[in-house]
Amino acid sequence: MISRDTITLVATAESAHIRISEIQDAPRHSTLVRVTHWINTLSFIGLLVSGVAILVAHPRFYWGETGAVGTPSLLDLPLPFMKGGPSGWGRNLHFLSAWVSVLNGLVYVLSGIVVRHFRRNFLSGKGESSYNLLQRLTYLGVVFFLLPVTIWTGLAMSPAIVSVVPVIVTVFGGQESARTLHFFAADLLVLFLVGHIAMICLEGFWNRVRSMIR
Repeated sequence: MISRDTITLVATAESAHIRISEIQDAPRHSTLVRVTHWINTLSFIGLLVSGVAILVAHPRFYWGETGAVGTPSLLDLPLPFMKGGPSGWGRNLHFLSAWVSVLNGLVYVLSGIVVRHFRRNFLSGKGESSYNLLQRLTYLGVVFFLLPVTIWTGLAMSPAIVSVVPVIVTVFGGQESARTLHFFAADLLVLFLVGHIAMICLEGFWNRVRSMIR
């Protein structure tokens, strides 16, 4: 007959085994990856909040160089027009968050190339990476295509930068075209964020978040 102490011992051993398995399954990230990840998280929140404020101030999109009230629009979002007036604080926060995100992203990309972070985790052969093919293609597409497009179109809406490098906006056909493309690129980034959080929840939320902290 199995004693109560034996059952307790077996249950404790199984619990310990599960906890050890969770720790072993969690991906290992360098300090730089973890720091840049959380800086990017904060800057993205700032960009999202301020972007919504700017969008609510003028929820219309145009194509070409000009676009304003009374001119034909390419896309009208079903939002109250000019609610609360122009968003001065939103533009300031968006500008600040954007530069934090850009500088942080440069550090991440350059360091990732130097220490072979991308090669090891996203370009390695099947079975050598902790990410599947779809995850690797998605992350690489976001880092090396979608984010650069978002940054480029954002810079194309800056009069100070355009006055020095006009080609940055002429390649899109105008500032309003850049604003429209910036909006759609930002939407794709938000969709990526939703998918990213969903995957974290499916794979064990606290375990994944803990691995990005410690």
